[in-house]
Amino acid sequence: MTNDDTESPVVVAGAGPVGMTTALALHARGVPVTIVEAESEDRDRSGSRAIYVHGSTLRTLERVHPGLGMGLVEEGLVWPTRRTLYHGTEVFSRTYDSPGGSGDIPHFTSIPQVTTEAYMHEALAEAGIDIHWDAAVETVESRPDGVRVETADGQTWETPYLVGADGGGSTVRSEIGAQFEGDQSENSFIIADVDEVEDDPLPFERLFHYADPTVGGRNVLLVPFTGGWRLDIQCIEGDDPEELTSDERIREFVSAVMGERYTDNVSWVSSYKFFQVMADSFVDEHRRVLLVGEAAHLLAPFGARGMNSGVADADEAASAIAVGYRAHSDAVARDEVELFAARREKAAEYNLDAAGQALDYLQGDDPVTVLRKEAAASLAAYFEPAGEYLDDAPYGPHTPPPIVTTGNY
Repeated sequence: MTNDDTESPVVVAGAGPVGMTTALALHARGVPVTIVEAESEDRDRSGSRAIYVHGSTLRTLERVHPGLGMGLVEEGLVWPTRRTLYHGTEVFSRTYDSPGGSGDIPHFTSIPQVTTEAYMHEALAEAGIDIHWDAAVETVESRPDGVRVETADGQTWETPYLVGADGGGSTVRSEIGAQFEGDQSENSFIIADVDEVEDDPLPFERLFHYADPTVGGRNVLLVPFTGGWRLDIQCIEGDDPEELTSDERIREFVSAVMGERYTDNVSWVSSYKFFQVMADSFVDEHRRVLLVGEAAHLLAPFGARGMNSGVADADEAASAIAVGYRAHSDAVARDEVELFAARREKAAEYNLDAAGQALDYLQGDDPVTVLRKEAAASLAAYFEPAGEYLDDAPYGPHTPPPIVTTGNY
């Protein structure tokens, strides 16, 4: 490749899970594609991050590259038990005999994002799709007949379509004039990855503890994934997140929640607030640039709507582009991209509302919500639906977005 204009049918900006899914979905539809990525090939991918891969996402990945979804199923784990405690007392527990789902695809699998990405990289190599590293998008010029993209490695790309999968700080989004709208969580959250103790592991169960007395009355979420555990602790008023993420305090939390044997197994710690935002448009004025994943929306993690909804974005973007790529009519091509935008913007609005409901439930002090929790906890020992309400509520509603055919997100 030279520094001259380089023609490529479709350019995807961003080599995260959503960008790689977009590329695989385009390839599956017979559309040539390449990926440009801002970071280096040896970039740091610390942290388990998006561990919950929903069955609908697994089915999409299996469809766009046979073997990819099943590879993640075989590598991941399905925790069989849901358990919830309230102020130290168990209020709900249910163990499933089978992983559920459809056919060979379970309802979900729990796997570190870095492992998901490794499988996607293998799929890209099998498909012959290139990633151009150290190639951050610098400028985007969209026109009625295509897009001109300049990247930090000195290349210029002329392409009929550009997909922005370049994350929350998306240059593509900025270049097309789209703006994030929304807010962020009031509370900070502490997240730690803890490696498994192979010779004496905890039972595989997803545990939520309201106001856990062993960690100062903070809410706790503990989730297993392949090779370890995700420990989430919600800060309370007066907490200093920096102090709570010190080695000493994290060891205290891990010991209290998981047991002393896990205290030396902490592999990653972070603290942050969650944004609840979406772009005011998922496409440019000429319908040649499409935004997907975190370039289009940032969601609180409750209900695992981030990467899962991004994969749904990617699949629908690829479908729209494939029609436009072959269409003999500019009007048909434009209509397909507008349909993508309408559907995925509607889905994002729903997902924002669903994640927001969960966030408000967890961090709010609304008297009605507080009374509802207390009433449910007092009834849980005698009335299972009350306990199940406490178990379900932190993750938001389970129904899929309206007018969306790509599963639950």
